[in-house]
Amino acid sequence: MIGLYCPGNSLLHRMPAGSKLALLVVAILAMTVFVRTPLAVVIAVAVVASLFALAHISWRVAFAQIRPVLWMTAIIGAFQLLTTSPARAVVVCGVLLVSVALAALVTVTTRVTDMLDALTRALNPLRRIGVNPERVSLLLALAIRCVPLLTQIVHDVGEARRARGVSWSTTALVTPVLVRALRTADAMGEALAARGVDDD
Repeated sequence: MIGLYCPGNSLLHRMPAGSKLALLVVAILAMTVFVRTPLAVVIAVAVVASLFALAHISWRVAFAQIRPVLWMTAIIGAFQLLTTSPARAVVVCGVLLVSVALAALVTVTTRVTDMLDALTRALNPLRRIGVNPERVSLLLALAIRCVPLLTQIVHDVGEARRARGVSWSTTALVTPVLVRALRTADAMGEALAARGVDDD
């Protein structure tokens, strides 16, 4: 989901990255405050679906953005059903999914470099208190890069353990993933150090 840019020339693609990020924050806050009924959730879903259509993003790409959080949403929904009411469960899960979809819409219509540049500009005033915007942007870029990288590691290890007939062994998954993730982190750290990133 993170960092998947779909090229295009729609209004959303042409909008500045900083404006999209600011509107994303405002929209999520507004939904958190004002979306209180299932009907409001339906309206929010319709608006977000219209925005995906405006950006010419296919439904397959749109669904792929929220699919990774569906299981978590199901757990949250079940908890809400047990502790509150069906209407509240719909609102909580709906706001969560719509928020993820909005964030995904920003990522599929905005280049990562543009988002990082916008973040660097936004953090520039904090230089006075010792914040290094370039370091923060680098940290975010590494996080964006590491999410799909870790996903690929988990997928590769899962394929390997199934080939060995140990598909139900948790240890056979967790241990190799941890070892490969640590090795990858060491390699990335050495590469950054070799480029002088840790120099003051």
